[in-house]
Amino acid sequence: MSEQPRQTGEIVAIIPARGGSKGVPRKNVLPVAGVPLIARAVASALRAEGVTRVYVSTDDDEIGRVAIAAGAEVVARPVDLAGDTASSESAILHAMDEIEARGISLSAVVFLQATSPFIPSDGIAEAVRLVSSGEYDSAFSAFETYGFLWARSADGSAVAVNHEAHHRPRRQDREPHYQETGAFYAFDAAGFRAARHRFFGRTAIVEVPERSAIEIDDHAQFAMAGALAHLVEQADAIPVDAVVTDFDGVHTDDAAYVDLDGRESVRVLRGDGMGVSLLRQAGIPLLILSTETNAVVRARADKLKVPVIHGSEDKAAALREWAQQNGVDLARTAYVGNDVNDLEAMALVGWPIAVADARPEVRAVARVVLAHAGGQGAVREVVDRVLASRSEG
Repeated sequence: MSEQPRQTGEIVAIIPARGGSKGVPRKNVLPVAGVPLIARAVASALRAEGVTRVYVSTDDDEIGRVAIAAGAEVVARPVDLAGDTASSESAILHAMDEIEARGISLSAVVFLQATSPFIPSDGIAEAVRLVSSGEYDSAFSAFETYGFLWARSADGSAVAVNHEAHHRPRRQDREPHYQETGAFYAFDAAGFRAARHRFFGRTAIVEVPERSAIEIDDHAQFAMAGALAHLVEQADAIPVDAVVTDFDGVHTDDAAYVDLDGRESVRVLRGDGMGVSLLRQAGIPLLILSTETNAVVRARADKLKVPVIHGSEDKAAALREWAQQNGVDLARTAYVGNDVNDLEAMALVGWPIAVADARPEVRAVARVVLAHAGGQGAVREVVDRVLASRSEG
């Protein structure tokens, strides 16, 4: 029998996100490389071809606000469906009821888990295609693995699961297995209501890159996700409305020349200066924010014709005040840093950026790690990538 397209209706994404996470408190609104987990999931769903609406099912007001800001609609999740023992299926079924009560007919549903920070949108689109075409009833994300799996028997001894212990064939001589990532599931809406489970009927495996398969349940995995973000996502353009930079280690190579009278001087690149000029011409504000109280910082800012705040012991507070006074949305702001005194300010913006030679702690929280080091073209690289985002738009 040939496959038949599903009944007409919308294909929606539903993201359950409760506020009571125990392993990592407030997990769903904490950022990985500048973007809260729930906002990451919403963005992945919105980019997926075939998904018409995105809903977040939550019992938490802050999660709801972040979800709406990211472009989702919110379904209020009852308390009895937000506890530790409530199943994801129960939350999905409740959300489906609420969505249909709003007059929206459902053809298929994509269930996303915000605990996966790197959900590939093309994988979601493929799952939607497989289900909406009638070829499959349900689908899920997985990555290919050739790993040898073991289990423990009742007495604790090892038992081979997917291979014979006495026979160790080469990788090219073995059939792969597929490990579920937990990132997304797609299914026919009517079929899910009948089965009340995410796997039913003919189930398809949607293969995704293993690098996208990290799932966050503890603080160590959060740190790992932050360290991997710039490698997994590899953003070329940087779509922001404002740029804030540290001075030493960003505009300079973090070195200073001191003469016999104690006067300091630094080395800067003319190419960085040209980049700042281009940014100003494009109408994109740039602020230099420095801990150092040094005339050279003010002199360079005056030369570049940009505002400067220096001698600031609390960069985060200074950044908040500057943004409020100038009507700057920090979610649409880049902060470029290199050392640990930049971390709190970087946590406030949507685009935390590290220069190539930044401290490991700074690289770990960056959404973008630049190819250029401080004082070696880092500022120009940021400018070029910000302006590139304008031309793409």
